[in-house]
Amino acid sequence: MEFMYKDIHIGKLIFQLVTEKEIDDDRIVKFLKVPQSKINEMYQSKDLGTEMLLLWSKLLEYDFFRIYSQHLLLYAPPASLNYNKKDTVSSLPQFRKNVYTTEIINFIVELYENKEMTQKEIMDKYNIPKTTLYKWIKKHKKEL
Repeated sequence: MEFMYKDIHIGKLIFQLVTEKEIDDDRIVKFLKVPQSKINEMYQSKDLGTEMLLLWSKLLEYDFFRIYSQHLLLYAPPASLNYNKKDTVSSLPQFRKNVYTTEIINFIVELYENKEMTQKEIMDKYNIPKTTLYKWIKKHKKEL
């Protein structure tokens, strides 16, 4: 089954991973330093604070933040060239490249192979550089 990045319910995802990894409730309570009732609330929560999500990521050895990064890659509108742009440089870390998971790459390549979108439409909609897209298509092309 393909993961849907459009509608993220982080509590359900955490619960799913806890179940899959068979993590004991006592270990979770000790690690997070919250009562079991609070943990149950988190499982029902659509979103969590970043500090708590970081703790869950460490405990479950899974980068939950990557899910949100992939959402941004797929659904954030491409930045307008002049919109809100100033000549100042941010003191926040600057990332050289986008990080694409194999699921995202496969999703994009399938859009092209199934003729749902052209290469130009994919580049425009998802803001993927031309050379990157060409490399993905060449590397991941399904043998006929």
